[in-house]
Amino acid sequence: MLEQLDVSQLNWARAQFALTAMYHWIFVPLTLGLSFLLAFFETLYVKTGNEQWKNITKFWMKLFGINFAIGVATGIIMEFEFGTNWSNYSWMVGDIFGAPLAAEGIFAFFLETTFFAVMFFGWNRVSKKFHLLSTWLVAIGSNMSALWILVANGWMQHPVGMAFNPDTARFEMENFWDVLFSPVAMSHFVHTTSSGFLLASLFVVTVCSWYLLKGRHVDMAKKSLAVACTFGVISASFVAFTGDESAYVAAQVQPMKLAAMEGLWDGDVNADLVALGIVNPAKKPGDDQDAFQIEIKIPYLLSLLANRELGSFVPGVNDLVYGNAEHGVIGTDEKIVLGKQAIHQLALYKKAKDEGDDVAAAAALEEFNKNQEHLGYGYLTSAEEAVPNVPLVFYSFHVMVVLGTLFPLLFLAILFFLYKKNLTEQTWFLRLGVLSVFLGYVASQAGWVVAEVGRQPWAIQGLLPVSIARTNLTTTTVQMTFFMFLIIFTTLLIAEVRIMTRQIQNGPEGE
Repeated sequence: MLEQLDVSQLNWARAQFALTAMYHWIFVPLTLGLSFLLAFFETLYVKTGNEQWKNITKFWMKLFGINFAIGVATGIIMEFEFGTNWSNYSWMVGDIFGAPLAAEGIFAFFLETTFFAVMFFGWNRVSKKFHLLSTWLVAIGSNMSALWILVANGWMQHPVGMAFNPDTARFEMENFWDVLFSPVAMSHFVHTTSSGFLLASLFVVTVCSWYLLKGRHVDMAKKSLAVACTFGVISASFVAFTGDESAYVAAQVQPMKLAAMEGLWDGDVNADLVALGIVNPAKKPGDDQDAFQIEIKIPYLLSLLANRELGSFVPGVNDLVYGNAEHGVIGTDEKIVLGKQAIHQLALYKKAKDEGDDVAAAAALEEFNKNQEHLGYGYLTSAEEAVPNVPLVFYSFHVMVVLGTLFPLLFLAILFFLYKKNLTEQTWFLRLGVLSVFLGYVASQAGWVVAEVGRQPWAIQGLLPVSIARTNLTTTTVQMTFFMFLIIFTTLLIAEVRIMTRQIQNGPEGE
């Protein structure tokens, strides 16, 4: 299988999935956050009876609806790609991966879409309280959809609750609750949804800042900002807390990802945290080049954050590739040997089963079980292949952290100016507010680059490399669909921006 690997086809397939995922993620976080902001706005309308809150809700609801429709389209295409470009993956893990996707359709998407119609078209057809309930259920359903998708993704990052069936060469679920409550899945869910809340708050800041600069819909903009910035401050706090938890979980189950995030090549006791730095792009595993051209470190902090303990050892890239006996780290080079033994014993097991030799089959299976946890490593061609793109992961992580630190300051400043009743006079600050959602998207996309590039070369961490998960298609076929999706997604994005811009220019009803 390895001899037939078409690297060009593999890279195009990865690029196509990355393209789809990144376009999809333009729409999803806005859906997650705006849905709850709609619920907050409408709750204020029901509580106060003020018709302006109803008009505010309807205005943001239009923008939510546009974004929701296009987000669904890109999400469906991404799910189909598992079957078209990653058929080996779908075959080997379909029993597990399909369960949370099915749960999403049953428990979340149906709830979301059922009350979506009531929310949009039921203003004068149902009671105020039932309409408010529908809006809240759409918000809950939207975020429940994210839960099941992130459970599936979390399982790929940290496979639990399953067993490998040597007779079918498939991974099969043993404990659904272990999959659902995986620490990776839970930390990813809370971190991802709270980042969506933050981005939606920034979206409101951008639109309202533009209104205030133009002197339009001033009262509506101020009311929207008061709610959105309060929501944004709370969300930013969750993003920081859950981001720290996600890094801690990565240190326990994906130490190579953490090493790439910090540009840590050689592990250390009381490891320093790199706050800012310029990595050496020529640095390779095992060489003696400096890891950074420029770096600003915080002493001992990485050990504390990674292991919750000062004086603890944090392995670097070289430790994970070549091993570190002193600290009990098994290197990728050794895991490759064990993985190849597992593959060999699996082949012997299947041969013995075909020949009806139960004794030989049992012996081969026993040997296979000793090393099956390293099965995926047997498909790697070199230990260095287990190292992700360190500069890309490092810069993405630090861009995300720096921007994530600035956003709550932006929200607090807006709330301060609203309290002082002089926000409209801060034209320089409002111009920054107009740009804020674009910075939010940079941080959001950077977070997914860290999550997905940081776990390469794995489709399933430690068990299935991306090179084995692919479909055996020609490079030309994948290239054609890549550019087809690029054109379609770009067209959809342009359409959304134009429709949204028109709605923003029109402003809320009754204003």
